[in-house]
Amino acid sequence: MRQYIIRRLLQLIPTLIGISIIVFAISAMVPGDFITAKNNPNMTAEKAEDLRHIYGLDKPEYQRYFIWAGNMLKGNMGDSLQHKMPVTSVINTYVWNSFIIAFATLILSWIIAVITGVFSAKFQYSFFDRIVTLVVFLCMSLPSFFIGLLLIKLLALDWKLFPVAGMTTAGLNASGWAYIKDVAYHMFLPTVVLTMLSTGSLTRYFRAGMLEVIRQDYIRTARAKGLKEVTVIFKHALRNALLPAITLLGFELPALFSGAMILEKVFVWPGIGQVYLESINMRDYPFMLGFTIFLAVLTLLGNLLADVLYGIADPRIRLK
Repeated sequence: MRQYIIRRLLQLIPTLIGISIIVFAISAMVPGDFITAKNNPNMTAEKAEDLRHIYGLDKPEYQRYFIWAGNMLKGNMGDSLQHKMPVTSVINTYVWNSFIIAFATLILSWIIAVITGVFSAKFQYSFFDRIVTLVVFLCMSLPSFFIGLLLIKLLALDWKLFPVAGMTTAGLNASGWAYIKDVAYHMFLPTVVLTMLSTGSLTRYFRAGMLEVIRQDYIRTARAKGLKEVTVIFKHALRNALLPAITLLGFELPALFSGAMILEKVFVWPGIGQVYLESINMRDYPFMLGFTIFLAVLTLLGNLLADVLYGIADPRIRLK
């Protein structure tokens, strides 16, 4: 296992080099730069050229790539042109705001998806199964901004049960549990929307996995031995049905830190997704490139984690 993990980590190096070249090439092909994106009517052509020289935007693309890649190897992602601070500081400032929503969504969506998926498979074509299928496809077909705006209209504006937007109450000077309760109060609506969107596909995935497992011979053998149905379903069937889902769990790692661009915009949540979207609009190349590579590393590590967990969960699988 240790040799497998070390070998996979070494294989990440050429993969990351390839990703960095592709990401940088795509960003270089985007028209305009940070100076033109600011669209300052009072800036003269001479001043614009001076700023490009200061930011290093007047250098050839290959030279800019090697400078950026060399700094990345030293752990220096550069300074954000828009925020005037190191990229790592910008990420650290906003990424945890997105993480708390993504983590709550992950827990809720997996719990709901496992329970509904198991019972939908157990009672296939029943009234419960049809209702679950209808709700799942309804949630999957509606865009996130529509559900978000609908919940804001009903629960925040009409019934005044939850705040419209933001992460904390304006002017709040609380700490400790009071601050946590206020943040939890504000994150309720965006978490509900993200849970609705992610639970649908997971439920279908678990339902299909359970349907395949409960028709296996060993499940019929377990029932023939007189085991309780709860034991057959949750002890013997569910464990094997969850194995393919471990792959999905690995992909959740970058999703925890990438943020939700559209929903953060709708709910004015100060998350990293909104900052990432603004960096693309403003051609903030240091932040855009640094955060993209950060997500690429998390994606590769998530794949490695999924492979390792798969081998641990199913002893029949040998990692070589």
